[in-house]
Amino acid sequence: MSPAGNPVVRVLVVDDHPVVRSGITGMLAAEPDLEVVGEAGDGEQAVALAGELAPDVVLMDLRMPVLDGVGATAAIVGAPGRGGGRGAAGAPRVVVLTTYETDADILRAVEAGATGYLLKDTPRDELVAGVRAAARGQTVLAPSVATRLVTSVRGADRLTDREIEVLRLVARGLSNAAVGSELFITEATVKTHLLRAFAKLGVDDRTAAVTVAMQRGFLPGT
Repeated sequence: MSPAGNPVVRVLVVDDHPVVRSGITGMLAAEPDLEVVGEAGDGEQAVALAGELAPDVVLMDLRMPVLDGVGATAAIVGAPGRGGGRGAAGAPRVVVLTTYETDADILRAVEAGATGYLLKDTPRDELVAGVRAAARGQTVLAPSVATRLVTSVRGADRLTDREIEVLRLVARGLSNAAVGSELFITEATVKTHLLRAFAKLGVDDRTAAVTVAMQRGFLPGT
């Protein structure tokens, strides 16, 4: 219990930048009802420490070496529970804390089981409140993230895995016929996927489709 009599929230901080980790840890340590029980520099370490330390909340960076934040989130949330009261199976609540807010990043994190998605420019008081809220089982979203998530979940601009594959090959300069050969589908099927992608992205040609898809984070590393 904290001095005020409130339950202490145990937090695991995960980020591949030591300076960022130290800053977050120091910020949370100043709160009497928050306790940082561990730090991890990549997703694999995060999964191991989450199982060992059984934190209430994991503050998870998104893009890290070895195993990224999405993979780590899925592993942590899906792991057998250790004690009751946190998740449906006793798993920690995972709150993504990142600089990235593309549609694809947000959806991947939420689908992996993240309870929240906050940005690293979140004011201190809001971050602390977010950790407490997540520990209570509440969803925590940065305002801009909430807006993008609602739009994406409505299906207005979400691309399928196949549409993304087609656009990735188009971005490499392949013709429709070459894309079809690469994916073992007909040229007509390639055209169908492109037309659907055009409609979702609000464009009418291949170049614009690739450009917009990259801007929205559907083609990371392209």
